[in-house]
Order: sequence, then C-alpha cells, then structure tokens
Amino acid sequence: MKTNRMKARLAAGEPVFGCSIMVPSPQMVEMVAHAGFDWVLIDLEHGTIGLESAETMIMAAEASGITPIVRPRTCSAQDISSAMDRGATGVQVPHVNSAADARRAVAAVKFGPGDNRGLAAGTRPDSYGLDTSMTDFVRRSNEESLVCVQLEHRAAIANLDEILAVEGIDVFFVGPSDLSQSMGYPGDPKAPPVKAAIDDTLARIVAAGRIPGMPATTENVASVVGSGVRYVYTHLPKIVGAGAGAFLGPARA
Repeated sequence: MKTNRMKARLAAGEPVFGCSIMVPSPQMVEMVAHAGFDWVLIDLEHGTIGLESAETMIMAAEASGITPIVRPRTCSAQDISSAMDRGATGVQVPHVNSAADARRAVAAVKFGPGDNRGLAAGTRPDSYGLDTSMTDFVRRSNEESLVCVQLEHRAAIANLDEILAVEGIDVFFVGPSDLSQSMGYPGDPKAPPVKAAIDDTLARIVAAGRIPGMPATTENVASVVGSGVRYVYTHLPKIVGAGAGAFLGPARA
C-alpha cells in the first residue's frame, strides 16, 4: 500500500475534503479529483456500486491522485475486508454502536493474529504479489490504512467514551441523517435535541484528542470545519445541484 497522504494530513491537523459517489462510475471519480477534492467516498451502503465497480473506481482514484475511501454495505468483517482487498485506502464503517463493534471494524482492516483481516497472496493492494514481500505489504497496510467509524445511533452516542478509547481508529464520523431518525426526528438533524447531540458529540471527540468527521453542504461547510471537523465530505448530487442553480438561475432570470 502506498503512503496515505490523507491520513498524514489528518494527523497533522489539516482538514481534508471529499465527495461521496453512489453510482458506479470511474469517470466521476476522475472528475471530482480534477475538481480539487482530496478524497472520494465510494458508497456501497446506499448506492448501486458492487465490488467489481468499486475496484475500477479505486483504480481511477489512484490514477487521479485522490484517496479512495469505501463505505462497505454493512459493518460486517466480510464486507469491510472485501473492500480493503479491492485496494481501498480506508473504510468508513456504518452503524458502529459499541466498543465491540469498533474493535471488530479495526480487526477487519488490520492484519494480525486471531480474528483479524484474512491474508491472501496475490491481491490487488499487494500489487498481486509481484512487487514487494508479503511481510512488507502487511506492515505498510497496517500503517497506512484508514479506519473511520460512523456514530449514527443513540446507542453510539451513549457509548461514545468507550468507542473513543478503541485503538486503531482514525476518524469518528457523526452521521446526522441516521442520528436524527434514531432520535425520533427523521430527516431533521436541525431539530434542537439532535443538533445538541451532534454538537456535544463533536466537542467530546475533539476534547479526547481524536479526529471528528461529518458531511457538509455549501451552506454549512464553514461552520462544520469551525467546529473542529477535519474529515469532511459532501454528496455529488449536492455539487451538481449547486452548479445547476448557479447556471440556471441567471439563465432563466
């Protein structure tokens, strides 16, 4: 695995900006790279992307100089490890509600004894076994792979301190949409109880010296970054919508 520049920038305290893509398209990955984004979220959970398409999108990201992060379909070890074996630089794991969930996510990314990620010869991230030794690949992969866990349920917020104590996690991502649903305000992350929970969670992540993540829009990205969030992404339809509005508004005025 190559040096993870995104992980290094996060560790240095810099924000990194990504774009989520839910449809199978290497060309769209190239577009967001050339548009200036630092990383791309290849979303298998909510989109129509399968593992084969994810692999070609990861290739496009690597060729374009953008970091490929995959959101697996579930938080299962099989789905996480399958994404890593396609060459993902890291994963954003959904529905992590406890320290045990978080430890399983880390184990599915990192190689090691016990129930950690399975090690196979000739995989794509290992350069098909044609470049370096497997020992060197294991070491580099464990050093450079990024683990992001999503906190998007009331249970996760209740267990936050225990989750923050789990080793091997790089980013703690607050998911406003699912959290709003879990708290009884589906689709309304601005509802006062939900907003209070989000603000408190972000503050506790920062106070613990850990890295928070959250999605953002054109309207709130400045405030999101101002709250200490360093792992930030927006959705491709939001970018298309903003661009369409900027074009069509004056055209139809």
